[in-house]
Amino acid sequence: MAKLRSTQAGANILIGGVVFVLTTYLAYKQIFFLLSIVICIGAIWGLGQNPASEDIPLQHKKMIFKKRYWLYYVLTMFAGARRQIFVAFAVFLLVKKFGFTVKEITVLFLINNLVTYIFVPYVGKMINKMGERFVLSVEYLSLIFVFLTYAFATSKWVVAFMYILDHIFFGFAIAIQSYFQKTADKSDIAPSMAVGFTINHLVAVALPVIGGILWMIDYKIPFIFGAFLSLCSLLFVQKIKILT
Repeated sequence: MAKLRSTQAGANILIGGVVFVLTTYLAYKQIFFLLSIVICIGAIWGLGQNPASEDIPLQHKKMIFKKRYWLYYVLTMFAGARRQIFVAFAVFLLVKKFGFTVKEITVLFLINNLVTYIFVPYVGKMINKMGERFVLSVEYLSLIFVFLTYAFATSKWVVAFMYILDHIFFGFAIAIQSYFQKTADKSDIAPSMAVGFTINHLVAVALPVIGGILWMIDYKIPFIFGAFLSLCSLLFVQKIKILT
């Protein structure tokens, strides 16, 4: 999973470089139109591929929600909330409050993915050596500090550095998936992860609306709320049994 995340970051570096160049010559609409054509070509190519594997246990065909997987569902819910604070509100903070331009955001995007490309494979090794509970504890303890810095920092470069750190810790979330795969019945993995994916996105849909309302009161509130969610996640992570 860490290698896959690293490969994804490599692709993001490539497209980030393309976007950086295109912003010099094209307007927003033209960039979106051009990239949409590329996406459509990729989708057509994907329709002709067969990713199925014959050497894994047969998966249940319906979504499965089991009480024994409650911790995975809870951690996935919090991960969805954390993802939206990073994707939506952190970038909005950089642009709205600190005046970052498209090119500056693109540079940060490239830096984030370069760091991810190099660093995430070591996260996988850390999970194998130290365990999921340790890795996730480091992530959520650090995120409390990151979110509070978002809320109270006055320097654009401090916030930009926090944004990079935020992206690094984003890679630690693969420990949630690896924990689940180690503890779940093999035939439950795909359908139960589908339930987790659904929970994650339900939160991801609701949080921007709630956070946007809170932002209009004070931009600091969504980030303080994010720090609180990180604290809750840190407490739940301690429920993870140390696996050998």
